[in-house]
Amino acid sequence: MNCLKPDMLIYDFFQPWAPKLALSQGIPSVYFATSGATPFSFFHHLFANGTSSTFPYQAIYLLDYEKEIRARILANIKDADKNFAFGNFKMSSDIVLVKSCRGVEGKYIDYLSILCKKQIVPTGPLVNDYEEEEIHSDIMEWLSGKDEYSTVYISFGSEYFLSETQIEQIAKGLELCSANFVWVIRFPLGEKRNNIEDILTFGFLQRVKERGIIVQKWAPQKMILSHPSIGGFVSHCGWSSITESLYFGVPVIALPMKLDQPINARLAAEAGFGVEVERGDNGHFVGEEIAKAIDKVFIDKYSGESLRFKARELSGKMKKTGQQEAEEVADQLSRLCVKYKQQKLTSNIFLPQAIKTNSVIEFEV
Repeated sequence: MNCLKPDMLIYDFFQPWAPKLALSQGIPSVYFATSGATPFSFFHHLFANGTSSTFPYQAIYLLDYEKEIRARILANIKDADKNFAFGNFKMSSDIVLVKSCRGVEGKYIDYLSILCKKQIVPTGPLVNDYEEEEIHSDIMEWLSGKDEYSTVYISFGSEYFLSETQIEQIAKGLELCSANFVWVIRFPLGEKRNNIEDILTFGFLQRVKERGIIVQKWAPQKMILSHPSIGGFVSHCGWSSITESLYFGVPVIALPMKLDQPINARLAAEAGFGVEVERGDNGHFVGEEIAKAIDKVFIDKYSGESLRFKARELSGKMKKTGQQEAEEVADQLSRLCVKYKQQKLTSNIFLPQAIKTNSVIEFEV
């Protein structure tokens, strides 16, 4: 490791020790936020102004039960700072990279820049268009037998696992709604409850066999979302899922569970490409409300077409500006490298007798 002489370090949320080490060696470091700008601007606002302060954009908020389910990340991370987000924004050199695009989060990017006093540079969606189709030909063949915009895709990502009660309610909603469906259900590694038939309502699979399939392994999400038969995505609203759904022009039916997901769900609703499932005061969801939200996308002609139109419109903007944003990222990083190299050169010219000891520059008198 001692022989490495990088020009720059790019680090993520859980590595606040890294920029401190890099800067001690005169190496610029840039924080790359893989979540969107909206939740960061929301939580940064609360951090700076107090939890009783009103966020300037009223479409973004947390419900009472969501304030309780915000996961607490213990500050056992090496060199974590007490500043917002462990100090990652503060320690980033001049700029912060965010996985986002201005066409979707423009005002939240600008507000976050004001809050953290750094230029926020969106990277674009960073989504690949497709994967290897032949590996998943059974799913794709099934989808190809369905009409355009007739099928809803349901997945809660790779890090959230549904309880049996939640599975039962989603199954109830799918049986009550009118859409075809592809439902991905995963269990934690080593989990014994791997027989889905033992969890679902008796006879469910038989009753829906003509219009639905359940996938109990990894599913090709991007391939599924890009298929013309997909008309909606029931999602936990993780940022990658939101980005991919929007990239392929698919409306979101939001069932957020934790962390930044409620904020992402409200962003989708505000931007016009998402509808959120109504819940009770305790945060529990029921099958009837899931069916109602799905039918709002698939059966309600006005609402469904409006959501699809907005999703396609934002998808077009995202793809059109993606290359431009990627080039801007490259340009900003290049400028930063040049700036620090010039500073090093200047230091060597004007401070010839400087001696570096334990990463601190001292001077001979």
